[in-house]
Amino acid sequence: MKSALVSAPRIVRSIAELRKEIRAFRLAAGPEATVGLVPTMGYLHEGHASLMRRSAKENGLTVLSIFVNPLQFGPNEDFERYPRDEKRDVAVAGEAGADLIFMPQVSEMYPRPPKTSVIVSGITERLCGASRPGHFDGVGIVVSKLLHIVEPDRAYFGLKDAQQVAVVTRMVEDLNMPVEIVPCPIVRDADGLALSSRNVYLSAEERKQALSLSQTLKLVPGWIEEGANASELTRRMRERIGEQPLADIDYVEALLYPDLVPPDADRPLKDVLKNDSVLVAVAVRFGQTRLIDNILLTAEKR
Repeated sequence: MKSALVSAPRIVRSIAELRKEIRAFRLAAGPEATVGLVPTMGYLHEGHASLMRRSAKENGLTVLSIFVNPLQFGPNEDFERYPRDEKRDVAVAGEAGADLIFMPQVSEMYPRPPKTSVIVSGITERLCGASRPGHFDGVGIVVSKLLHIVEPDRAYFGLKDAQQVAVVTRMVEDLNMPVEIVPCPIVRDADGLALSSRNVYLSAEERKQALSLSQTLKLVPGWIEEGANASELTRRMRERIGEQPLADIDYVEALLYPDLVPPDADRPLKDVLKNDSVLVAVAVRFGQTRLIDNILLTAEKR
């Protein structure tokens, strides 16, 4: 049930002010009230809005964080040009049910260069972790900081970045953080493209060819039913995506989820799925834009 403490999104920019607002909510709403956190880098779209709506439905207070975290960008990545639009973000957040919007400056989150690292080994070494060294170290520290600052009961993450969900879930489990990580489904545009703040970079032709990602992922269950193992599946996917002249494939992988280890190379994936969940994930560049997408197939026995 929503609290009447905050009737419209309130923007806070300091950690001290955010903690004060959350303490006031908990004191006013009582011990049964819960707080939800939706961490984002802003330039909000319907995918982010779906997370906020779910949090607003399940919690008395929803905190949206908007922070473009420099520590998760590599030296040649798009930190400086990452899209930002504060006015638009506030409007989207208000419509989606956010109560507090935490928008700190880099100097607020990192008043000094951090000497503490939060590293989740193993599951960060494949997929985006292999092609973006240090990315998940940056994710680990900023998510850890946000969870300690907000102290939410639940935190909501989209499964478009399923590896990030796996990393954050394992971090919370290993460190006994008192928060439930809530994975939420991928939200797609009408044409099937997974929503991403970076989609704004795509030219019309790049966007058209990028639809090959979701179109190829739709074929995965059928190929698995035909008996494909991981190598056969990824070979077919590479061939199909590679038909697009602008596609520069970073990776195409099928891994056990959430530990992100390869399945038995010769075993048909339909047999693997009897006991294990499988993540089929892709990362492909179209021009200067790197897109990720996936399909998560859950184990029959859970």
